[in-house]
Order: sequence, then structure tokens, then C-alpha cells
Amino acid sequence: MTPAPAAAGRNTKSAVEGSRLGPKGFQAAGIACGIKATEGAKDLALIYSQAPATVAGLFTTNRVKAAPVLATRRKVRRGICQALIVNSGNANACTGEQGLQDAEAMAHLTAGALHLPPQHVLVSSTGVIGHPLPMERIEQGIPSLVARLSPLGFPDAAEAIMTTDTRPKIITEKVAVDGDEITILGMAKGAGMIRPQLATMLAFLLTDAQIEAKVLADLLHEGARSTFHRITIDGDTSTNDMLLLMANGEASKRALHAQDRRFRPFQEALFKVMDHLALAIVRDGEGRTKVVKICVRGGKNSRAAERLAFRVAHSPLVKTAFFGQDPNWGRIMAAMGAAGIAFDPRKVSIFFDDIMVVEHGVHAPGAGEAQQRRVLQQEEFTVTIDLHAGSAEASILTTDLSTDYVRINASYRT
Repeated sequence: MTPAPAAAGRNTKSAVEGSRLGPKGFQAAGIACGIKATEGAKDLALIYSQAPATVAGLFTTNRVKAAPVLATRRKVRRGICQALIVNSGNANACTGEQGLQDAEAMAHLTAGALHLPPQHVLVSSTGVIGHPLPMERIEQGIPSLVARLSPLGFPDAAEAIMTTDTRPKIITEKVAVDGDEITILGMAKGAGMIRPQLATMLAFLLTDAQIEAKVLADLLHEGARSTFHRITIDGDTSTNDMLLLMANGEASKRALHAQDRRFRPFQEALFKVMDHLALAIVRDGEGRTKVVKICVRGGKNSRAAERLAFRVAHSPLVKTAFFGQDPNWGRIMAAMGAAGIAFDPRKVSIFFDDIMVVEHGVHAPGAGEAQQRRVLQQEEFTVTIDLHAGSAEASILTTDLSTDYVRINASYRT
């Protein structure tokens, strides 16, 4: 089971998860510099383009925004960057004026080591909220980080941006465009505090295609709508959410434009990378034992269908029923009724995979509980809700809510 993926173009090669080699002209590194309490854990990453790259970004809509979000959002508006430094273990959020100064200092220190203008260096952070960054350790780590830059350094960088993630999330996709082999690499971190209010997590997409910043921004918005916008783990939106797309043009003879026939294969490959990372985040959800696709169809409009799907996906009672493998469809009906969306309960049908459990708003005849439990015992399954009120639909990926999720978050700072 996967979210509705972008169609794979015939010109694309299969995605290679964990590929070590990035797009032409990009290098990366990841090191341990002592930000995390665990000795030797990588916690500082750097992505560098040898040539200036166009850039687009999406950032958290949480009113409480971390200092690196504020600093990087301002720089991304210029549409040009050349490096990104990321730390994990400390969010640099709710740290006041000192946090803003520290975010700028990270950019300036990195710019100095790379001989770049500071405005071309972006900053991102993730980790515990409310603690000042250990700037002495970061300052000491940056020369070593720059020295380790390599075209093969992306797995180390993907590991260095992790917090409660159990594994790095990285994928490479290649696509042929007019005889040029274009590479797209994506990496992400995210396992908890996941609720898409734009694109919830940290995710960085790199390509050696030649694309203007405005076109990148349009691509990013469109791709996020059907991928990162459609995932949730616990319904919480981070202070540090950031999604960046960088293109340095090192493998392209000429720029790609939306009206160009060459554009579609690239778009499909990019959306495939985004789709893969979104699903990887859900599959790595904190404490999760299930990945569940909530599909609402037969709605009057797509917005209403999406709100209903999210309401079910966020319900703690629904999620704990999934964890307990309990086919308690009454919790789904109750969650739908609390979504603030008009629908007729007497018309609702609910399916666990292909087994109808509710028909016309009541228990479906012949829906044996043993069959229903067998579906819920699977690691991944689909809950389909049919409103029988129109043709609109929406799908959301979510997880169950387990005792391990509570344990992980009850002791997050320790």
C-alpha cells in the first residue's frame, strides 16, 4: 500500500534507496560534533553545490517558528543559494534574539569556510525546543565538516539530520531529458511531531537540472499537495518544518519550463522522490506498528473529503483501535461526525481493505469480525469511507498509536 504516487515516466530509472552518489556538482558530509547526548552520534550535516543553485522552499505554518526557519525563509525569497548546514539534537526554537544570532552565525561560519557570501548559505535545525545552540561545538565542527565534503557524503548527511528516526531516509532518481541524464536526490527526517501544515519534517531535494526559481516553487507546491501534505503521524506541527528544492543546472544544456515537453518526465521523477520520502516518514513513525491509508470517496468536494480523512487519521481512539487490531468501526463514524463536515450518516459505507464493515451507516450484513481482524493484523492496510454524495475523494497516510509512541515522547528530552 502506498499513497497515490506520481506516475512513473518511461524515461525514469528505478529509484535506488540509499544511493551514495548525488546530482552533479553537489557534495555532502555529516559528522558528530557533540550536539546530541549520545557520544559519536552524527548531528551536523552540510550540503554544498559547487555552482550557485536556484532554490525554493516551504516552511512551517506554526506561529511559533524556529530561528533557522525565519533566517532561511528570508534567504530563499532571493531564489539563489549554494550551501545548507543542518544540525540535529537542538531545534534552536523559542531561543529569542540569541537564537536568531546563532542561526546567522552558523551561516557566516559556513560561508567563511566555503568562501561563499553568507546570504547563499541556508540553515536548518531539529531537536529539542527551548535550549540555546552549543555554538562552540558547532564552530569547532564546521572545518571538519567542510573537509569531509564529498559526492559520496549524502548517506552521512542523511544520518546526521535524524532525531528519533530509526533509519536514514534517502533516495535517488534519474531521468533522461534530451540526452542529458538528470539526477534528483532527496533526503528527509521525521518520525514524530508530524502533521502536514505545508510539508511537515525536514526534507531536502537536490537536482542537477537547470530550472528557474519560480518554476521550482510551483513544482514544490504541487508535489507537496499529493505527498507531504497527505501524511500524519500524531497531528502535531513542528516549529522547524522545512522543505527545500535546489537545482544547480550542472547536467542540463538548457532550462526546463512547464510548457516544455521535456518537463513532464522530470516532474514525474521529482514527485516520485517526494512520494517515496513521505511514505518513508510514515513507515518510520514513532512507535508505529501499522501504516494505514484513510481514503474518503464519494464526497461533495475534495476539501471536505480531506478534512474527514484527516479527522479519522488524527483520532486517538481510532489509532489505538488500529494498534489493538480492534475492528471498532464505531470510532471511525464518531470521528467523522466531529469533523464539522456535512454528510448523511445513513449513506456511509466503510471498508477494511475490500471487506465492507458498514453499509448505509450500520453494521454490514455478513461482515464477520474474524475477517475484519485479519485485515487489521496486517502491517499496512486501507480504510475506505464512501459518503455516496459526489465524486470527490482524498487519501491520507497515518499510523497507529502505540504504547511505544507514549514511551518515546514521555522521555524525549532524557
